[in-house]
Formats: sequence, structure tokens, C-alpha cells
Amino acid sequence: MGEGVLGEQDRDALASAGERVLRVGRDRPIRISAGHRLLHHDGKCSRPHGHNYEVSVTVRGELTEEGWIVDKGEVTDVIDEWDHAFLVERGDPLIEAFEASGDGDALVVLEHPPTAEVMAVVLEGRLRDHLPETVSEVSVTVAETGELCSGR
Repeated sequence: MGEGVLGEQDRDALASAGERVLRVGRDRPIRISAGHRLLHHDGKCSRPHGHNYEVSVTVRGELTEEGWIVDKGEVTDVIDEWDHAFLVERGDPLIEAFEASGDGDALVVLEHPPTAEVMAVVLEGRLRDHLPETVSEVSVTVAETGELCSGR
């Protein structure tokens, strides 16, 4: 049997491997830069500002025929959609201003305030929608600063 060819024993082992866990960004988080504001916040966070977010993802699921739970690129592609974007809550007057300036494509409009906690939940949902059916669980952690990190 040549290199790279799975024997019957190897195929059986993979088929019976059960659910496995993949961690993307555990030691080196995925970094994105994004702006946001908390429209109804009584403080500095109500003003437009930005952060260099650190995102890590845990995916649980069965191995695919390719031999992985998911292709890491599928995870990073979803997160990268928010890199250099501006996150706002639906109804924020900034939406009209961005659209009028021709930068409407730079907006990510959320149904809730764009906090790190909401970002983690929304990214989990977006990833579940984009990943294969063999994935049973997705957990996202979003760190806004070294002091503020949200996840499960």
C-alpha cells in the first residue's frame, strides 16, 4: 500500500471516530478590526469607535470525507466578512449616513446592540448556517479588549 492511501482499518477507524472538536484561534485568535457604537448606552460607547477584536471558534462534529470537521477557511471566511466593517443596531441613524456616503456595504446591521456578547452569538449562528450538517455545535468567543471577552 502506497503513502497517502488509507487501508480498510484506517477507513473503519475514521468512520467510527465519533464527534471530534476543532479549535480555530485557540492560541492565535483570528483578528479583525471593526467599528461600532452602542446607540442607547449612557457613556463613551455611544460614540462611534473601533476595536481590534480577537475571535476564537470551537466546532464539534463528525469527520467529513475530507478527514476534517470543517475546513478552517470556511470559519475564517465568515469572520472576515466583519473585518473593517462598522457594526450597528437596526434603526441607528448612522445607517442612512453610511448609505448616503456610498459606504453602505461597510455596514453590518444587527438586531441587537453590537456588543462583544451579541457579536459572539450572531457569529455562532452565521457559522452554523455556513458549515456542513456534520457540525453539531459551534461556540464563538469574541474579545473586545484584554479586559473584555465574551463566549461560552
